Amino acid sequence: MFRLSSILFSLTLIALFSLSFRGNETEYADCYRQAVEDFRSRQMRLLDEIQTAPISTDAGLESIRKEIAATRLKLKAIDFWLRYLEPIGYKKINGPLPVEWETEVFEKWEKPYKREAAGLTLAELYLDEEMIERDTLLKLIQLSIDATKIFTADSITRHLATPDHFFFANRLFLMNLATVYTTGFECPNTENVIPELHNMISEVKMIYACFNKSFSATPLPDAYLGLHENMLAFVTAQPQDFAQFDHFTFIKDYVNPLFALNQQLIQRYKVVSRSFNDYSINNNALSIFDKSFYRMQHPKGVYSLVEDPTVLNEIDRIGKLLFYDPILSTNNMRSCASCHIPKQYFTDTTAQTALQFDRQQRLPRNTPSLVNVIYNHLLMLDGKHISLQAQAKDVISNLIEMAGNEKEIVAKVLSCKEYKTAFKKLLKYTPGETEVSNRHILSAITFYYSKFSYSVAPFDEAMHKQQQLDEQSKTGFNLFMSKAECGTCHFVPFFNGVKPPYVGSEFEVIGVPADTNFSRISPDSGRYKIHPASETLNAFRTGTVRNIEHTKPYMHNGIFNSLEAVLEFYNAGGGQGRGLDVANQTLSGDSLHLTADEKIALIAFMQSLNEKITFENPPPRLPVSSNETLNTRKVAGEY
Repeated sequence: MFRLSSILFSLTLIALFSLSFRGNETEYADCYRQAVEDFRSRQMRLLDEIQTAPISTDAGLESIRKEIAATRLKLKAIDFWLRYLEPIGYKKINGPLPVEWETEVFEKWEKPYKREAAGLTLAELYLDEEMIERDTLLKLIQLSIDATKIFTADSITRHLATPDHFFFANRLFLMNLATVYTTGFECPNTENVIPELHNMISEVKMIYACFNKSFSATPLPDAYLGLHENMLAFVTAQPQDFAQFDHFTFIKDYVNPLFALNQQLIQRYKVVSRSFNDYSINNNALSIFDKSFYRMQHPKGVYSLVEDPTVLNEIDRIGKLLFYDPILSTNNMRSCASCHIPKQYFTDTTAQTALQFDRQQRLPRNTPSLVNVIYNHLLMLDGKHISLQAQAKDVISNLIEMAGNEKEIVAKVLSCKEYKTAFKKLLKYTPGETEVSNRHILSAITFYYSKFSYSVAPFDEAMHKQQQLDEQSKTGFNLFMSKAECGTCHFVPFFNGVKPPYVGSEFEVIGVPADTNFSRISPDSGRYKIHPASETLNAFRTGTVRNIEHTKPYMHNGIFNSLEAVLEFYNAGGGQGRGLDVANQTLSGDSLHLTADEKIALIAFMQSLNEKITFENPPPRLPVSSNETLNTRKVAGEY
């Protein structure tokens, strides 16, 4: 009886606490429902317009475009909610692609699969096709209307009863302000990018007001609301042309500071996420440009529980020795450092592609830099692996790279007293492991090289207001985010293919040629080798632009040797723009019409992403083995 009473008393306290935290949710929920209904009504008007407009005439198509634009404004008024509460459903409302292969973090537990998108962006793009069918247009919008119904379901609206979801939705909104909303990523008509942005920021004021009235115990404070108002004034004063928009100041002075305030509120109010899409973001990071902003890879591997700096230093020391030690290869002549040369930003800037194990042929792909590799969910250029340790294991065992044998490697490593002593001591930090294995070796290596991913660049310091950025680099960044269309694939803050909510790695088809004469497309099928589909043929994971000045040659096959050549490739419209047959190219085949000065500014910006990394000297020697035949091996190998 006592235990039952205690349980009932505890439940009562929890219920009272929950009620006090919920506040008066009616107004906030009503705001949401009314906004969704307004959007749905506008969708129906668009559907009616498509059914009645003469689509064979320019006037008819223009009337549909205007109705799409008006519907988009209504969508942007509730984008704050929809994109967060049900991101899959959102793709039916405003999907950027007709077919998308999902490659988010959940691929670590399930294979990627096709998802058909629909909605406003695809409908607007379809209007530019030569042969337009009314049924196709109607289907795109009807699917959008059907998807909107999802957002009135109890499974969605129940989140409105507590304040928790709001701060995470607001965080996603702010992250998208820095990455998606201002770049044209999902707005086909770039003339509408800034008007839509202005409308969205203005409408979010209403959401903020409703929230504060309903949840007075966890409000957005005046400091936040005031800065948001200043952001709106800034956007109002900016040119309507998104190519003239000051993306740099917008993010530095408004978006990033608002992000910091929202993060502080998440901590202060102790709100709890119930969405897997919040999994990557570090709640303690107070800047989008903080190197701890989101979490992708776990460099410690089997040593994930270790926090003691002394022990971590020992893992790092052993990892460095192993990185330079050719003992991992079958012939004891090739190390990780043979291809990933540390002082060359862990790549090889001297060769288009590295030698194969046989010392005769060349590897099919360029050596990617290991700096900032931790900021990808999927690894290798084709996304083959989901962990750093799996990637390292594959390279070491690959017959054309190091051709190592796992059992032999462990035996050879443990034949060295220095390695054996260290790993035996570290064994106690890996519960459940009774003997040293390949996992310990791989984890030490990945922990060593991952530490070079935490350095910052002048651009980061400028975003943190720690130093000024020169005007040419600012101009370059603004071009990067607008006219040059770089920001639609290389997303802030790490300028790779990972965009909000930072749970996936994007792959693109840009038509990389096999030679600089553009005689044919590269025969490497890329992502297709991992997940065959027409959309994945010749697709490669979008790499980072950070440190790009130091990581030539460029592209998966190292075909371009300068940033100028890369820019000219994109400026011409990729492979399609140079006359290659790339039916599934995701890059526009049209010229960007960049001027000579604009290209110089873009390169200046990219140079501002050069990180201040302190590279280490190679170890002076390698551990001695009890097997005399292993003691002739050289630091970093022989080729």
